[in-house]
Parts: sequence; structure tokens; C-alpha cells
Amino acid sequence: MTSLRRSFLVFLLLAAIRQANADELSGRVVGVADGDTITLLDGSNRQHKIRLSGIDAPENSQPFGRASKRALSDCAFGKYATVLTEKTDRYGRQIGLVQVDGVDCNLRQLDLGLAWHYKRYAHERPLTETRVYCDAELLARKARVGLWADGKATAPWEWRKRHG
Repeated sequence: MTSLRRSFLVFLLLAAIRQANADELSGRVVGVADGDTITLLDGSNRQHKIRLSGIDAPENSQPFGRASKRALSDCAFGKYATVLTEKTDRYGRQIGLVQVDGVDCNLRQLDLGLAWHYKRYAHERPLTETRVYCDAELLARKARVGLWADGKATAPWEWRKRHG
């Protein structure tokens, strides 16, 4: 099964699971801050900062940070997106599953080896999503794609501890 088709099927499944508890936002992606944060402009011209759920991407100053940001830009920037969001983080960003043209951008970052599955919050997400995201990271690691080509890749949460 192609990655695009798998992403679409996974998004449909996850959307069905989350729909009961999630708020849905839609609009154009007008900004990409890094590999796991976008700005969405809705139909009322309100901006929403969205932190992609289930993943943690390298910081911009970290190795592969620019590549991760570029990949998320390729997936979402300037495009119409639907976001399923359930909560807000301590920085005021909504945490969400971002879908563009049938592609789960969160999962795509994992498939490309440009983010870690953020296991710290896995208990807050549907089990099906957790399994899919975990498997995607494992496949990228085995294939040594993206940041997994670097045997010394440092997880963003470790990087933030060391670099403030």
C-alpha cells in the first residue's frame, strides 16, 4: 500500500474515532514555524496556532530541523487544511491532527523520518493512532530515512533540556 493511500485511510479511521470528542477547524495554512507547528487562517480570518499531535519534530536549530520544517511546508503551506483538535497546550497552541488533501501531515512527518513519535502523550490519543504512529517511526528508523540516517540523532525534548 502506498504511503499516501495509507495516510488517507489512517486519517479517515482516526477522524471517525476522534470525531465525537474533537473540535474541527478548517482553513488555509498561512504559516509553518517548524516541523510540528502551523498557523491556520479560518474562514472568519482568525489565526489558530496548531501543534501537530503525536509527534515531536527537531527544533529549527537542531540537525534536520530545517528539513522537517520544509517537509511540513510541502505538505501544508498555502493549502486548505482540516484540523481535529481536542486540547490546548501551555503555550496556547491547539493540539491537532492536520489533514491536507487526504494526507495526515503528522503521520507524513514520521514516514519521512523527520519527527519522533511523541510517546509522552500517547496515553491521551486513541490506541489505533498510537500504534500507527509508533509503527511509522519504527519503519523510518529501519529504513534509515531522514534523521534516522544519523546514528546520533537527538530527540527534541533532550535538545530542549540542553539548550534551554
